[in-house]
Amino acid sequence: MYRLKVVVIGAGIGGLTAAIALSQSGYEVEVYERTQELRPRGAGISLWSNGVKVMNRFGLGEKIAAIGGQMNHMQYLGIHGEVMNQIHLQPLIEEVGQRPYPVARADLQAMLLEAFPGEVNLGYRCISVEEHGDRVTATFENGHQATGDLVIAADGVRSTLREYVLEREVQPTYRDYVNWNGLVEADEAITPPNTWTIYVGNHQRASMMPVGGNRLYFFFDVPLPLGTSAPPELIRSELVEHFKGWAEPVQTLIQRIDPEKTNRLEISDVGPVDRMVRGRVALLGDAAHATCPDLGQGGCQALEDVYMLNHFLVTTNISVEDALKRYEKARKDRTSSIVEKARSRAEMIHGKDPELTAQWYDQLRTESPTAVTSAIAKTILTGPLH
Repeated sequence: MYRLKVVVIGAGIGGLTAAIALSQSGYEVEVYERTQELRPRGAGISLWSNGVKVMNRFGLGEKIAAIGGQMNHMQYLGIHGEVMNQIHLQPLIEEVGQRPYPVARADLQAMLLEAFPGEVNLGYRCISVEEHGDRVTATFENGHQATGDLVIAADGVRSTLREYVLEREVQPTYRDYVNWNGLVEADEAITPPNTWTIYVGNHQRASMMPVGGNRLYFFFDVPLPLGTSAPPELIRSELVEHFKGWAEPVQTLIQRIDPEKTNRLEISDVGPVDRMVRGRVALLGDAAHATCPDLGQGGCQALEDVYMLNHFLVTTNISVEDALKRYEKARKDRTSSIVEKARSRAEMIHGKDPELTAQWYDQLRTESPTAVTSAIAKTILTGPLH
């Protein structure tokens, strides 16, 4: 019996999960990654319930729970530590039917690598694809070629295959703020146990979220022009300057970070794009719809992509092209909406219109906790896993 062969470009969260799902469906899967070493972009990720449900579907639920943090509460605080809002997350969990799990990206990637039955080919930078009849060939910079029935381009925000699918160049767009992120040991001096704490003010944020291994995933956001930079040895002093006068837990966190292991990212997004598929090549995850991280839905949308792509491949027998078109139809509007919603939220949080940001601060102080959880639930439940 003929086994469909899938060539996956990219070994991030989306690419590896796609490889696991499609292997479980009985397909032959080859994975190629351009880097020589798998190093996640960013230290942590908030896997909300829609993303966790995809993991559950492919038998990875217990493993996610083992590496994820227990997040039972959220709290918004002002720059001096004054409480703006406190939110219990159990109503959200009950409404959507699944607990979220913030995880360290390196732990998640290691778990996915272990779950994938095949080998990831490192140091293979895909430079082009070519379709010929019912086959498609990916060509790599080192001269290697991989031919299959379809190619999944899960090669990230700076995808080399996006131009092939869209038939035009689409570059990431800088969204006017810098994000510093990393991991520190959990400590009540920084945030209470099992609590996601977000300090907001001056169009900036300082956030601490529990992940597995008794650690916190932290990030800082500051609106800055494109092109600013700082070597690791200056990152701590840079944060001290930006967050001067903020509450003591923020100062403690800044002193606890390891500058050598702190990422400094200029935040960009991609899209919305007008297509996700061309022939036998499908974009997946950030290659199609990189989002600002302000909704916590970037990784979750890649996982939803995997779920729907696998679904149509195993349930549609007209042709591979037909299955991919159904995948595109099911995902394009959903992912475009998330890109736009995350962008709008990023602009609101980071002071693109200072009056709107001030209104958001006022809203945080008066909004009922159930209104917050209902808004999160709506984003989760609008996707394919209800």
